[in-house]
Amino acid sequence: MANVHVNNTAKPSAALAHFSAKLHCETDCNDVYADIKQGIQNFVLVDTRSAHAYAKSHAITAINIPNNEITAERMAPFAPDTLFVVYCWGPGCNGATKAGYKLAQLGYKVKEMIGGIHYWEDFERYPVNRHLGDPQQ
Repeated sequence: MANVHVNNTAKPSAALAHFSAKLHCETDCNDVYADIKQGIQNFVLVDTRSAHAYAKSHAITAINIPNNEITAERMAPFAPDTLFVVYCWGPGCNGATKAGYKLAQLGYKVKEMIGGIHYWEDFERYPVNRHLGDPQQ
């Protein structure tokens, strides 16, 4: 028996709706880095990991707002039309998904950077910032 056709295949219209919805809520390391390199700054890149993890290594231009700190009070300085791009450790971590959920609840536009810091740093080898004095530097 064929593995690909074990379940019924979606009709093209259903597949279009599915992939469109994903692209409305996701971006990847390559697209984020391409925009950063071109000086496109129409989004705020947010590392949702702990301050300690952020200090060890984070994507260039990223700010740190740990997932448990995303509240209306913490986000108040940001304009209501701000687009946030959130990331966490990588595919095995749902911290960015939780952050995206919270930001959307607060009325912000948000996309999740799939792959997280793991793909950014280890696979794509895009630049990272590290805090001085960090033993992992």
